[in-house]
Amino acid sequence: MSRPALQRLLAPRSIALIGGAWADAVQAASAVIGFRGELWRVHPRRADAGEPGYYRDVDGLPAAPDAAFIAAPNREVPAIVSALARRGAGGFVCFAAGFSETATAEGTELTQRLLDAAQHLPFFGPNCYGFINFFDAVALWPDQLVRQQPRRGIALICQSGTLALNVLFNDRSLPLGYVLTVGNQTRLAAEDLLDALADDERVSSFGLYLEGVRNMRRFAAAAEKARRAGKPIALLKAGRTAAAAATVHSHTGALAGADTAFDAFCEQAGIARCETLSTLCETLKIFHVRGPLPGRRLLAMGASGGDMALAADSARQLGLQFPTVPTPVKQALQELLTSRVHIANPFDFHTHIWFDAARQQRLFEIVRDAGYDAVAFMIDFPPASAADRSAYANIVERFCTAFEGAATRAAVVSSLPESLPAAVRERCLDAGVAPLQGQREALEALDLAGAVGETWQSQRPVPQLRLSRAGGGPVHSLAEHEAKSALAAFGVPVPRAAVVDAADVGRAASALGFPVALKATAAGLEHKSEVGGVILNVRDEAQAEAGARRLAALSSQVLVEEMVSDAVAEILVGITVDPQFGQLLVLGAGGVFTELVRDSTALLPPFDAPAIAAALRRLRIWRVLEGFRGAPAADVEALIACVQSCTRFGESHAQRLVELDLNPVIVRPRGRGAVAVDALVRMVEG
Repeated sequence: MSRPALQRLLAPRSIALIGGAWADAVQAASAVIGFRGELWRVHPRRADAGEPGYYRDVDGLPAAPDAAFIAAPNREVPAIVSALARRGAGGFVCFAAGFSETATAEGTELTQRLLDAAQHLPFFGPNCYGFINFFDAVALWPDQLVRQQPRRGIALICQSGTLALNVLFNDRSLPLGYVLTVGNQTRLAAEDLLDALADDERVSSFGLYLEGVRNMRRFAAAAEKARRAGKPIALLKAGRTAAAAATVHSHTGALAGADTAFDAFCEQAGIARCETLSTLCETLKIFHVRGPLPGRRLLAMGASGGDMALAADSARQLGLQFPTVPTPVKQALQELLTSRVHIANPFDFHTHIWFDAARQQRLFEIVRDAGYDAVAFMIDFPPASAADRSAYANIVERFCTAFEGAATRAAVVSSLPESLPAAVRERCLDAGVAPLQGQREALEALDLAGAVGETWQSQRPVPQLRLSRAGGGPVHSLAEHEAKSALAAFGVPVPRAAVVDAADVGRAASALGFPVALKATAAGLEHKSEVGGVILNVRDEAQAEAGARRLAALSSQVLVEEMVSDAVAEILVGITVDPQFGQLLVLGAGGVFTELVRDSTALLPPFDAPAIAAALRRLRIWRVLEGFRGAPAADVEALIACVQSCTRFGESHAQRLVELDLNPVIVRPRGRGAVAVDALVRMVEG
């Protein structure tokens, strides 16, 4: 999409409104925002009735409009768009619905006619509410408008017009520069707008509501561009990514659920994925003020023990840290507040200095320089109609004064969303302090902003998507010994083994050395343990021969393997394929409890050693790998090398690999390695 063409659409000097009542609403919004350009109306019956300013059709307009808003019946839209293209218009909003979102043949055909008619023109929609450009006073928006005039603000990009309205109507002092709805994303998608507006110096950050991403590679590139420009992204995503296969064949497939790939993408790309609209708004306020936080080391403070207790409880499932107050800082605070106040984090400083301006100022200066990534001051204001707010406003003013221009980030947090007045919020924004409303969503926002900051500082690249399968075709599972042989060629360590006829199992087991494991082996036999196809800890030749007779009912040949008996931990290592994101590496607690415990994490490429190590540390089983309660530490380096060997196999077979599942990889004590004792590989035939 040409940048000048998009700029012409977003900041037009002339607008054509095509339609009736909905176009009337756009005209009203244009008046509210103060649009100063030419505004023309197109409606055949009103023009015929002699209403001033109306034209029968696009061809009758005095000039080619820079932008148009089309609220006509959907079957009429292609002809209108063709006329706009013929006149040399700048682009349009297609408010009309009934296109590809209907998932019907008629809707698909109408969408293609629209694309053909539009030629090169940029457009929003169809099934789209339009956009607002507060910076340049433009509103192609068929609804009520809350006027803002920011010099700098957030670009909000939504697939839902209603959710865009919800955010527009916020009472949270969220500074919006753009509100852009993309509807079906037929021409302009979220990634196009991210890419274009990353260059707009007036944009502080991006907020997104998505139901789907049209082109993940372009979205990733646009996200990286925004990051390089210092414009963080917070998003809310509904819907679920389709599973890579209709049936889950492995533990990896079960753990790599519908949203796992998108979560992994956001985490690695440094994007704040929010759970609620409220948290999205609060996160965007932090981002708008001064970008991501440097980390998640938080000092929470206030004049209430209850607030502090609730803060600690509310954050217990987040990644926020509440480090102990450093000794020199603790001593300074104790001297200021006396022994009546217990110095801790979260920090209840009581009300002893509530009316002492000098000591309040000194308190905030001490905590400002305490070395935290952020300081959050928790306070709720009484209603203006029923109480005197001056003491509350004064203490917030001193907090803002202390932190204005400081290296340490700061936030004022109200426990209830409605308990932070608009004037106070605006003062905080002016001082570079984030005014956050609602304790839980504020803590979530601080956690997300800190996580994004940590990712940015690590300088890890945005995921490099490794899209797989160029085409479809029949899919088959390799026999276990075939899968292990293929993986071993890429460096995956596997047990010593032999595949023999059932009659030869005893001799083969003796040659390997007891104890051994016996497994039925045949292509397509994916879950052997569920059908009695695995016998473990076979200790002599007689047991081996008896086991072989049992397994003969499942396969004519038997896989005989050495037993690995010194496990520190069992780890799942898998690769699955997402239709949008490509190959996804899954790591988790392995063995029989994999799906019960569901202790797993996922990664997108690049699959380098530092990223794999960081992913392992996120697992609850990491404590076992470190050496839990006196047990030996595991050979983590060997585990990481095994994982990387798997990813090299995946890269080499990217056009055919459907699924890879090693469960478990037995990790032995440090210096003794890691061994993949079970393997499932599913490939497209070819």
